[in-house]
Amino acid sequence: MTHLADSVREHDTVTTGRFHKILVAFDAPQRMPVWAIHLAVTLFSSLLGWFWLDRGSPFQYALIVFAVQLSFFGADRSLLSSLPSRGLSFGPWQSQIAALTLPRFLVALAAGFLIPIVGWQAAFYLHAGVQFLGTVLLYRGAVIEPGRLSQTELSVRSDHLPPGSTPLRILHISDLHIERIGLRERRVLEIARAAKPDLVLLTGDYVNLSFNTDRVTHLQVRELLEELCAPMGVFATLGSPPVDLPGVIPQLFSDLQVRLLRNEAVTLTGRDGQKLTLLGIDCRHDIAGDGATLNAALARTAVQGPVMLLYHSPELMLQAIESGVDLYLCGHTHGGQVRLPLIGPLITSSRLGRRYVMGHYHEGRTHLYVSRGIGFEGLGAPRIRLLCPPELTLITLNPAES
Repeated sequence: MTHLADSVREHDTVTTGRFHKILVAFDAPQRMPVWAIHLAVTLFSSLLGWFWLDRGSPFQYALIVFAVQLSFFGADRSLLSSLPSRGLSFGPWQSQIAALTLPRFLVALAAGFLIPIVGWQAAFYLHAGVQFLGTVLLYRGAVIEPGRLSQTELSVRSDHLPPGSTPLRILHISDLHIERIGLRERRVLEIARAAKPDLVLLTGDYVNLSFNTDRVTHLQVRELLEELCAPMGVFATLGSPPVDLPGVIPQLFSDLQVRLLRNEAVTLTGRDGQKLTLLGIDCRHDIAGDGATLNAALARTAVQGPVMLLYHSPELMLQAIESGVDLYLCGHTHGGQVRLPLIGPLITSSRLGRRYVMGHYHEGRTHLYVSRGIGFEGLGAPRIRLLCPPELTLITLNPAES
């Protein structure tokens, strides 16, 4: 009963949050008949046409606005429906359409409000131009960037490695969010084989929220994990509890050569005999509670060499600095996934906001790397990446300069 209560609390930490509720709300169209979605879009498009007519637009332009909205809806649906055949995303298009249709309607509404100010012709051309730009960005975000999985390289130093010892090559993989084995997943394995790392580390979110109880997905997660290997081993930690269900996902690691670390530490030995302490902490997005778990794990560990922390989110950075962690690897934020010039990420889903969004941070003796991750969250979250392509990270851990 205690284990079940702990599991419920883990879920409540995230599922009661605003971000998760938004994902669930935007996923609602998936449960609607297709005809009902088409009817709703047609009705809203008709209301926009009447609104433009009421704001002073000629009838024929109000009719064109109605047609434009339907046309862009059709284009969005066609593009989303093509993603499985492209090997990029395997979720139903219905779960994505609300997140795309809403901003299109808001653009049409805003342009209609501008009619008395700029005139109906200027408002119409502005409306059509912004809608077309939206289609271009959708194509880039849904088709181009998700397929551009690449390897990012980082070199850091630690004075806890013996001087002159061989640097350690560490491959970091985060936020796979597997639906089915597709283009990105095959590329993950290609990069992992070519990198020839000494150590492979995974920091959670192995499945997509829409597929986290799907048996085929579970089998394909195991297929991918089975292909990962390294001389010093492959180690993993769990992601967010609503994604990596505590009663489900840990079982996927049974009989694999991937060791799942759950609030525990292991001591590893490199080629030159150099020692490394690796900590894996379950992520509940409870900064105080998870920080206490980190401190407890360290207290019962005979630390040798550099200390490396695996925790799904960057939310323990302050505790890691205080504990003297050398290298902290995480993901969760997806780098924001959708980023705009000058503005950066629209959302990070981290309790620390935009403080640690993506990439390398160095504070105190602690090096933090926040991966942009590989896959998509699921449910109603947009399955697009914009100015934020997926990545694996190859980190070279060097001894301090003499």
